[in-house]
Amino acid sequence: MSDAFDYFVVFAEMRTGSNFLENNLNAFDGFECHGEVFNPYFIGYPNRTEVLGITQAMRDADPARLIDAIKTQSKGLGGFRFFHDHDRRVLEICLDNPRCAKIILTRNPVDSFVSWKIAQATGQWKLTNVKRRKDSKIRFDAAEFETHVAQLQKFQVFLLNHLQTTGQTAFYVDYEDIQSVDVINGLAKFLGSEERLDELDTSLKKQNPNSLQSKVSNYDEMERSLSGLDPFNLSRTPNFEPRRGPAVPGYVTGAHAPLLYMPIRSGPEHEVRAWMAALDEVPEDTLPTHLNQKSLRQWKRRNKGHRSFTVLRHPVARVHDAFCSKILMQGPGTYHDIRKVLRNFHKLPIPGGEPGNEYDRRAHHAAFMSFVEFLRANLAGQTNIRIDAHWATQAAVIQGMAQFSVPDMVIREDEMATYLPALASQVGYMKPPRPQAAATDQPFDLSDIYDDEIEALVKDVYQRDYMMFGFGPWN
Repeated sequence: MSDAFDYFVVFAEMRTGSNFLENNLNAFDGFECHGEVFNPYFIGYPNRTEVLGITQAMRDADPARLIDAIKTQSKGLGGFRFFHDHDRRVLEICLDNPRCAKIILTRNPVDSFVSWKIAQATGQWKLTNVKRRKDSKIRFDAAEFETHVAQLQKFQVFLLNHLQTTGQTAFYVDYEDIQSVDVINGLAKFLGSEERLDELDTSLKKQNPNSLQSKVSNYDEMERSLSGLDPFNLSRTPNFEPRRGPAVPGYVTGAHAPLLYMPIRSGPEHEVRAWMAALDEVPEDTLPTHLNQKSLRQWKRRNKGHRSFTVLRHPVARVHDAFCSKILMQGPGTYHDIRKVLRNFHKLPIPGGEPGNEYDRRAHHAAFMSFVEFLRANLAGQTNIRIDAHWATQAAVIQGMAQFSVPDMVIREDEMATYLPALASQVGYMKPPRPQAAATDQPFDLSDIYDDEIEALVKDVYQRDYMMFGFGPWN
């Protein structure tokens, strides 16, 4: 048995060579791989009824019981193959356990997809005698391929991130690599065995050895479809923001209305809160807030049919509000220390105190542009100042909300007058009030300085929000 590991798992997918890899692992005296033991439709292999005395029903009732059997009853170091659609409860058991060795097997997704479709067409999933090989051409479906790849990539990213955050290392191996006896012997060394193979077990034959062109009936169409994909993710919007958690204490519920407002900072928070208070004719400062996750879950259970929502603000207006209310002006709730650092270290051209008569529109335009340039570096993680919720991307804020609860309605600020009353009517308020327009920023309103230069700069810095939510120019 290995000193480092109690068992192993091979993370793979259909048509990636996992059967071939398993055969060669089982060629070692010190390893025993038991197949797809957590496949929801069978246990280990088709037509098997049990693995190590554990039936499929026993496995489904308690997956940890089968893992324990693999650890204690295997002939040597035991393991199994696991695909993205197998029992997800197993991941909770093995991923956090450093005594579980992780092997990650991958293959070119086009090759594996075509092989998978041919196996579906022929019904031949394994081949030991080439004379019995069944052949078929498949028709490539671009939409099906994209869905297939998205599922696999999502699972691979999940595995990678989990291993990173838990400080573990997996043995990565590709379909082509497993054809090398040296690589297989390297895997054995990783698993803690001194045993080595002289040659590979080649009893399993490559089922579709010909070129892709000979396997796909609409090969030219496939080429055109694949040329439109972005395999290197070149069109992505760079994102270096840290993941945000759900800011539950800032959420607001109605006094009586079963409404939950999940604010995005530097949005129209006051206007929404005032509207919620007017629904039940109570003072704004009496609305329930400062909740924790437990009390909010209790509120959700008590308020059947509740609705939750948030309000997006155009990035230009939102950043201007954050600049004016948190940085430029002084007083309660402003960021005095950050203001000082921005003025002294980042040379933000703002007055030492409150803006006076000499601080005109031209000065405000220059100061705001300088602040947005600072945000470019800040959002990229290049400053020692926190990425505050008032200027974090709205995409990151909503992703953070989703860790607790996803708002079931996302409203744009310029649509509040229509959608907030409609939301209230859905929870029983027949004549809801209309929300008030947002107050102007101080000392200058955005309309006093807005131009194409500001729009272009904010769009460049907040391209993630523009892309995710489809914002056009502010006006």
